[in-house]
Amino acid sequence: MNTVYFDHNSTTALHPQVLEAMLPFMTAQHGNPTSRHVFGRNAREAIELARTQVANCVGVQASQVVFTASGTEANNFAIRGITGNLTPSQLLVSSIEHPCVTRPALALQTSGWQVKTIKVDQHGQVDLEHLSQLLQQPTGLISVMLANNETGSVQPLETITAMAKQHKAYVHTDAVQALGKVDVDFNALGVHAMTLSSHKIGGPLGAGALVLDKRVDIQPLLLGGGQEKGLRSGTENVAAIVGFGAACVIAQQQLVAYQGHTSQLRNQLEVGLHQLKATLFGANSHHRLPNTSFFAFTHIEGETLVTALDKARFAVASGSACSSDSTEPSHVLLAMGIEEDLARGAVRVSLNMQNTAQQIEAFLTTLAQEVKRLKAMTAIAA
Repeated sequence: MNTVYFDHNSTTALHPQVLEAMLPFMTAQHGNPTSRHVFGRNAREAIELARTQVANCVGVQASQVVFTASGTEANNFAIRGITGNLTPSQLLVSSIEHPCVTRPALALQTSGWQVKTIKVDQHGQVDLEHLSQLLQQPTGLISVMLANNETGSVQPLETITAMAKQHKAYVHTDAVQALGKVDVDFNALGVHAMTLSSHKIGGPLGAGALVLDKRVDIQPLLLGGGQEKGLRSGTENVAAIVGFGAACVIAQQQLVAYQGHTSQLRNQLEVGLHQLKATLFGANSHHRLPNTSFFAFTHIEGETLVTALDKARFAVASGSACSSDSTEPSHVLLAMGIEEDLARGAVRVSLNMQNTAQQIEAFLTTLAQEVKRLKAMTAIAA
């Protein structure tokens, strides 16, 4: 049989309708968007249509969307660009952020910023009491992801932004994992900046966006040709941007169906995981992504189980794919207070519309076999 793909939080397959929208701009419509001839005008019109499509997906005006080459770039842009126009003070990030938020934040320490980490509870939710304590000191920027890529836990952003505004702090959220899985409303969340990415929602790799409150003053990371109103110089990747816009339209249209389908499969999976006596992480969170399940078995390394399942034709992850070269246990689980040995065993299944109940059933059968085999090998080694 073909390998079953259960790693959609890492990246998704390009949707056929997205590819169809992109193809003209990879072939005949090859104009530079800054050119004044018909090819350039067509490219510019396509970018502006995509900008409107992305904006509509999160409830903002098109002028608030700045295209980037990735979610990583957008996160760096937000952290470094917003703080660049502020007097150094306190910068708060949650303890479960992606490295493309934490690393640019920590780099600002050389510029006089005091970087502090907001604790999370055992369910992966931001500790609001700890945040309140931290906010007693002057704070310029807070960055808290909307949904965690490993546990699927969704953060109480509305409450966080309300607290931040009482202290006149800006709020950025990495919404890469939330888009297309839960309703994402920029204005309702009350944030000042939001990061999005194309390839998590059936769009192409190489396209991201930073959505900005119009009142936010931000410094560009890249200088040059003045594209994106001078905020992100560099000739636009027209085909990828067009694909991003098309993917946002599809994500909006299928959101309810997506939530119903993936949550049903996830529940089926987790019933089986409970029967296999797996430890589930974040499953008791009040609000989490419908498609994500993160679990471990005692005395089994996550990487070992991922490799065994790959050989059995099931593609899963042992945490964030962006950190897959690391041998360290998940920093998300450690922040939640999970013991290091158990955290090393973490495996993530992330589902999509293409997955089926039959695939879940087959996966659980294979998982039971592999867990039994690996535990027997561990017992022999001991």
